[in-house]
Amino acid sequence: MRECVKKPLVILTGPTAVGKTKASIGLAKAIGGEIISADSMQIYKHMDIGSAKIRPDEMEGIPHYLVDELEPWEEFHVVRFQQMAKAALAKIYARQHIPIVVGGTGFYIQALLYDIDFSENDGDDSYRKELERKAKEQGGQVLHDRLKEVDPAAAEQIHANNVKRVIRALEYYRQTGQRISEHNERERRRESPYRFIYFVLNDDRAKLYERIDRRVDQMMEEGLVDEVKALQEMGCTREMVAMQGLGYKEILAYLNGETELDEAVYTLKRDTRHFAKRQVTWFKREREVTWINKGDYDYQEEAILAEMLKHIRERFL
Repeated sequence: MRECVKKPLVILTGPTAVGKTKASIGLAKAIGGEIISADSMQIYKHMDIGSAKIRPDEMEGIPHYLVDELEPWEEFHVVRFQQMAKAALAKIYARQHIPIVVGGTGFYIQALLYDIDFSENDGDDSYRKELERKAKEQGGQVLHDRLKEVDPAAAEQIHANNVKRVIRALEYYRQTGQRISEHNERERRRESPYRFIYFVLNDDRAKLYERIDRRVDQMMEEGLVDEVKALQEMGCTREMVAMQGLGYKEILAYLNGETELDEAVYTLKRDTRHFAKRQVTWFKREREVTWINKGDYDYQEEAILAEMLKHIRERFL
């Protein structure tokens, strides 16, 4: 009986550059949906090219949430995502529409889907400040190495560049004596408060990597260097979370004279391919996932949409 009263939720995710944006519009139009972005970069204003942000004309009238809502210097993390996404869900349900969570940040999706509890254990932030100082002075890798010692599973899941999450994991271990990877696994095994269907759009690795390389080339043609330069002139620095995103930290290194442009582009392509691989690994660990491999449908958008609609009808009707 509980299943019947749960509100519906559609998730459409997959690795970067797989084609989630276009697929999500077709899906939203077909089911009367509204879209919540689960992307750690598209939330920021002025960061359009490097984040591959959906353009207003591409939205085709579909309401989008968590896109262009924060300034680059504002804090955005999983707890804030969870809060903002829940507020968006309430608006969408009030209009009796179906929310579609679209994006490639698996941790954000997991946090919303299972309503993971991120409450702090105490208000003492002295250890966090100490770790932040150490990261600034010695680099994030030092903290990541420490995390490998106390919580290897978390170190495997959290990239060394994601200093904020590394610090949170170390802080959690210090406060509770427990590994955050074990805490998150327990939380993930909770029953979802939603009646959901979780699609992962995927493609052959070689084809996906080709798309990533083309996308980076297109970003350069569209003016990624100028976009990062404008952000720099606004006062954005590499210490800001927003500027640590793919596409921004590499071009910032070029603008600061630390590397040549062709090397920055090479690094961006390589690191984006590695990121896509990590995303797929993450989604393979998730429960109750429906994989949609584009090659199985001869890359026909109509056939892919029909398959998703079939699963939605089976789940929601």
